[in-house]
Amino acid sequence: MSEIRHNVNKELVLASGRAHPELADEVAKALDIEKLPLNAYDFANGEIYVRSDESVRGKDVFLLQSYPAPLNNWLMEQLIMIDSMKRASARRITVVAPFYPYARQDKKGRGREPISARLVADLFKTAGADRVISCDLHTAQIQGFFDGPVDHLFAFPLLADYIKSKVDVANVTVVSPDTGRVRVAEQWAERLGGAPLAFVHKSRDLTVPNQAESKTVVGQVKGRTAILIDDMIDTGGTIAGAVRVLKEAGAKDVIIAATHAVFSDPAAQRLAECGATEVVVTNTLPIPEEKRFENLTVLSIAPLLARAISEVFHDGSVTNLFDGRA
Repeated sequence: MSEIRHNVNKELVLASGRAHPELADEVAKALDIEKLPLNAYDFANGEIYVRSDESVRGKDVFLLQSYPAPLNNWLMEQLIMIDSMKRASARRITVVAPFYPYARQDKKGRGREPISARLVADLFKTAGADRVISCDLHTAQIQGFFDGPVDHLFAFPLLADYIKSKVDVANVTVVSPDTGRVRVAEQWAERLGGAPLAFVHKSRDLTVPNQAESKTVVGQVKGRTAILIDDMIDTGGTIAGAVRVLKEAGAKDVIIAATHAVFSDPAAQRLAECGATEVVVTNTLPIPEEKRFENLTVLSIAPLLARAISEVFHDGSVTNLFDGRA
């Protein structure tokens, strides 16, 4: 009877889609590895082709893809990347999606609506993904949509520490844009030395996308620096309206902090003109030069992604990156 041999020499491989190669380059540099060379292109009719230029048999493959517009193209490319790695006999396939696509469609607000965030998780699994790494999901429940391990990363320590170095924390109020993100605001407040909390009351018409009206602020912001937090900024209408409400309530300064800079038009113009002292975001999504403005600060999420990938590869603890909160 022949001896059964087990390969105990794991090898980490990082590959990137075409949506945000700059972020993947930063992650690869932080991990001190080279990206897996991929041959990816579009056919004339829009079909996507992906093939690794090197063998991935038995390797631990991490597939990083971002989802700017056109989001559906990049999602399809990610699925094809997963399928190609599965058919090339990769040992384990981890989807690294710093910005989770369709995250806002995580529940039924009205009858006959889809839960598209769950559909995306099913697509990842069916394509062959074993694990998902993502950052600041729109709601934590999305972790339960994927049938496998999900590592939920948080950008607030990165954002909060940057802001902490710029302001007088004794005169700061952390402001949630709505009641749904008060728990995250509490974590921010703790990071900023026990700052008080406030939230903006707003109304939303569920039949009209990208529209919400900020009405009033609940909490003490008069004469203080308001740190207005959110997970993403899409068209910028809601966040700009919240800045107006905070200013009317007497806030001395308003600093906006968000993880995902979707920046659909006319977000850049709205943010530049809304009266915020600074807008601080991360590079989970690429931000083209035409959507950058004077008071925009972009922090790199790459070191956090690299640390998470390293922990997953070495069977360590991602939770320990966040003092047990993940």
